[in-house]
Amino acid sequence: MRLRDLQAAASVSVILMGSVTQPGLAQVQKQTIKAPAGDAVAAGQQDLPTAPTPKQTEPLYMRDTPNDYTQPRHQSLLHPLNAYKPEDFPLPRLSNTPRLGDLLRDGTLYLSLSDAVTLSLENNFDIAIARINLDIADTDVLRTRAGGTFRGVSTGLVTGTLGGTTTTITGGGGPGGTTSASGGSGTGSSGLVLSENGNGPAPELLDPALTGTVGYESSKTVQSTTFITGTSTLNQNTSTYNVGYQQGFQTGTLLNVTFNNSRVTTNSERSSYSPLLQTNFRAQATQHLLQGFGTWINGRFMIQAKNNRRITDSAFRQQIIYTVTQVESIYWALVSAYEDVQAKERALDQSTKLTADNRRQLEIGTLAPLDVVNSDSAVATDKQALIASKSNLQYQQLLMKQAIARNLDDKIIAAAPVIPTDRVGLDRLAEEDMTVEDLVQQAYVNNPQIEQAVLTMKNNEITIRALKNGLLPTVDAVAFYASSGLGGSQSALLNCGTTTGPFVACPPGTVPNSNYGGVFQNTFNNSSPDYGASVNINIPLRNRIAQADQARSQMEYRQTQMRLQQLYTQIRIQVINGQYALTNDRAQVVAAQSTRDFNAQSLDAEQKKYKLGASTTANVLQQERNLAAAENNLISATAAYARDRSNLRQILSNTLDEYGIDLVDTAKGEVNKNPSIPGLTAPKPPAAPKPISVTPDTAAPGVPATTAPAPR
Repeated sequence: MRLRDLQAAASVSVILMGSVTQPGLAQVQKQTIKAPAGDAVAAGQQDLPTAPTPKQTEPLYMRDTPNDYTQPRHQSLLHPLNAYKPEDFPLPRLSNTPRLGDLLRDGTLYLSLSDAVTLSLENNFDIAIARINLDIADTDVLRTRAGGTFRGVSTGLVTGTLGGTTTTITGGGGPGGTTSASGGSGTGSSGLVLSENGNGPAPELLDPALTGTVGYESSKTVQSTTFITGTSTLNQNTSTYNVGYQQGFQTGTLLNVTFNNSRVTTNSERSSYSPLLQTNFRAQATQHLLQGFGTWINGRFMIQAKNNRRITDSAFRQQIIYTVTQVESIYWALVSAYEDVQAKERALDQSTKLTADNRRQLEIGTLAPLDVVNSDSAVATDKQALIASKSNLQYQQLLMKQAIARNLDDKIIAAAPVIPTDRVGLDRLAEEDMTVEDLVQQAYVNNPQIEQAVLTMKNNEITIRALKNGLLPTVDAVAFYASSGLGGSQSALLNCGTTTGPFVACPPGTVPNSNYGGVFQNTFNNSSPDYGASVNINIPLRNRIAQADQARSQMEYRQTQMRLQQLYTQIRIQVINGQYALTNDRAQVVAAQSTRDFNAQSLDAEQKKYKLGASTTANVLQQERNLAAAENNLISATAAYARDRSNLRQILSNTLDEYGIDLVDTAKGEVNKNPSIPGLTAPKPPAAPKPISVTPDTAAPGVPATTAPAPR
């Protein structure tokens, strides 16, 4: 029975596997994954199509700063202490740029969309915070040039600006799609643990180090026997002058050089010299032969730090695109609030005029009091709606100012109302007429998140190779050369008698005297050489830590591969949805505009009928409410179209190119040229109701016109 169950289950599995559609699989596998050297290629991946290479953010090290943090501070004979002075990073600017004040006229801030984007590039805190990451990444380059490890950079999006949240993929390109950073620390599968990035054999420090010891010691030691020293209390004064030099090399070599000197005075009768001058020189070189051998393994952190800097550049570009899109969304919300206030004012004017007419008719006795009550109720409702609309406008103005200003303590700026001077046009974008596949390929090339994911994979490949080297035993070749020198002045207490007899002072010249110069010369004339070589071997018998690290690095690399494929899928869906949204939004705007025109015509007709006595107050009020609702729908539909248009550019990552934003100037915080944003129009008052025509104009902005038949 169990065998038949297994056979049935296997048959069902085969049927289900055969029913899986292939296009969905091809959707995910758009890029050929290059496995690290020595890895087997998974079955079915040999002939996959290759996605376009992502465009690199250029130029690398894009910002000219007063201090180049990739280079050490200049050190010379005239300024030998420069390397030991602390670095003071410039204080952040907390004031607004003069451009903001230039837009004020009579206490009102007249703001175009181009001005809003420019001010955000100069003053927005999110961009200012992300801008510092460029210098932080440079410090990692400097660290790794000295043989140190990189600390990583937090390259996630900074989202401290209130309002205008945009829809995009905000996760980093690290293992598992963590949100903390692609090139930073703490980028494990959950973003809460350290990854294997940067692990492996530690390279030698390439910066040379000079050590020195200067000391003096005076000691009195009671002796248990006089046989050795000839005295019951040994008095010694020792002066030491030691110097050492240590430096590592990228080949995996460590050089240690020491030169030790001592001067000892003693009351020992057995010591030939007092003072005794002694020198020791030793030079030792240690070379890794297996683990840690070679220039690549010891210089890999430099490569990873430069990759992290490229990731930081890409993340900064992503931050600019994100913030500019966010500011656009805030701007269109401000436009909607401003137009909503105007619509509410028009509605209040209409209801106020109607109630005034009704009261005059009530006075002459041609209207019932109930009609006046209805019109008064409409006025109260419109006043409340206008108050709420003005409150919303003030809040949207505040959101706009916090996005484009750095300091809102300026009373003039804080109190100034913001008047938007741009409106969105309905001209078709080139992206709307492109095929989905062309748009997707464009997004693949431009999207900074794909660029970051690819660079992260390169870093993971370096880590995998390093941890494979870490599996090897430690085998070091050691070679050294040493020599010494001894001398001084003959001790006055030197005993030439027998150890058991009375003290007999040695005559002068018994021991040849020599000064420090002679001792130093004897040290380096190869008269007392000491040299040798050895091989040190350390073989971990189970090697479990190295095995775990190496296996984990492979797992994290597979996560990065899947994350990249997931990005391709997510971006494709977002591009398709963005194109659909734009088409639907334009149709919604056209429909809302038509409905608004229809309601305006209906209200105009109803008002004319009312003046002729052929209608009622209730009918006029109903048409006014219909017109107000239609205007509200038109405002909402237009704002949605404007936001989705900027969101599509964000998904395609062509915002900077379309607007002419210079990334280098933005990285400096100095915008020399205002962005040129296409597809904008000037504000226009609502059109007066058109007379109803037999052949209405069916053409709408952005929609191909149809030719109406001529009347017979």
